[in-house]
Amino acid sequence: MPTQKIVLITGGSSGIGLATAEKFVNEGHSVVITGTQEEKLINAVAALGSNAEGFVLDMRDSDSMPSFVQEIINKHGRIDVLVNNAGINQKKAFTEVTDEDFRDIIDVNQTGTFILSREVVRTMLDGEVKGNIINISSMTAHYGIPKVISYTASKTALEGMTRSMAVDLSPSGIRVNCIAPGFIETNMTATALNSDPKRKSRVIERTPMRKLGAPEDIANAVYFLASEEASFITGVVLPVDGGNSIGF
Repeated sequence: MPTQKIVLITGGSSGIGLATAEKFVNEGHSVVITGTQEEKLINAVAALGSNAEGFVLDMRDSDSMPSFVQEIINKHGRIDVLVNNAGINQKKAFTEVTDEDFRDIIDVNQTGTFILSREVVRTMLDGEVKGNIINISSMTAHYGIPKVISYTASKTALEGMTRSMAVDLSPSGIRVNCIAPGFIETNMTATALNSDPKRKSRVIERTPMRKLGAPEDIANAVYFLASEEASFITGVVLPVDGGNSIGF
């Protein structure tokens, strides 16, 4: 991407989102990140530098989406790349998941992503230069993982939405793709795996590359899909997992 892009990354204050923001900033682009915790956002923006800014945004708050997107348009004139990274997880036995638990995951990971994407796409369609949308899914959409029914449902829906969005929007010049990360070494993953050595060993054994991924691995894939080098790619779900999804 030779010219400066305006990149909106949800859930950009830590983990994969922050690594993705760093990638775009380091390549000379302007980044807007969102999160729910103001202090984390302030720290992330300080680390990213002058080409970044942060907004507190709760993906459950659908009423705030149009004005939030308009605020970015008023300031920057356009949004070139939307990275739908924000999401929440929950580990619970199937029969213990309440109606409220399920709805909350769906509201953030699926409904919020749809509403924000719709509002951003409306501005992309109005502009001369169209744009790119990259959704961040999960390996849970590809095979069964216990005790994550709500998260699995939301991420499976996100992959279906990716294909539908690509069919609807690609004729207008807006490419839509998806990345399904494998086991990535973030603070959340480290906490889960380090407390369960048997599970960590199983994860490594099933991964042909015999290691966990880094947030930067996902960031690099996002950057590629948003670049001109991927100009004939739309509607794909790209596993970035060290081969975990095909391991045995």
